[in-house]
Amino acid sequence: MPDESFVGRSLPAAGPFQVGREKIREFAAAIGDTSPLSRDLDAARAAGHPDLVAPPTFSTTFTMPLIEAFLRDPDFGWDYTRMVHGDQRITFHRAIHGGDELFTTIHVDELRTRAGSHMLTLRCEVADAEGAPVATTSSLLVTQA
Repeated sequence: MPDESFVGRSLPAAGPFQVGREKIREFAAAIGDTSPLSRDLDAARAAGHPDLVAPPTFSTTFTMPLIEAFLRDPDFGWDYTRMVHGDQRITFHRAIHGGDELFTTIHVDELRTRAGSHMLTLRCEVADAEGAPVATTSSLLVTQA
């Protein structure tokens, strides 16, 4: 049984995650994103960006490993072996660019049990090195009770 006392907690900020141009290009290629903004520095700058623009789902490359580490913490008590991903939402406050240094804070927003399943909502607040918001993600994760 997951420890309900974690609800309302925030984990210490993790980072920095260095967003590299090649990481953006590799991710874009892996998901089939052909946007020149993610591949061509001149095109990104011509569109008004300081560097390459990461595809919208790029944030999963650095938020999901942090979420996984939290879920595998025996103090929390989550059954990671039976987990499925119920929902994922990303709100951007600005685009993620090559050269960004990003910090992620995980918030345990909700834990409920229904119909034999534990449902956990985790929110990740992603900020740049100056503390300005970059993205907010929300994940609903489900495991058997």
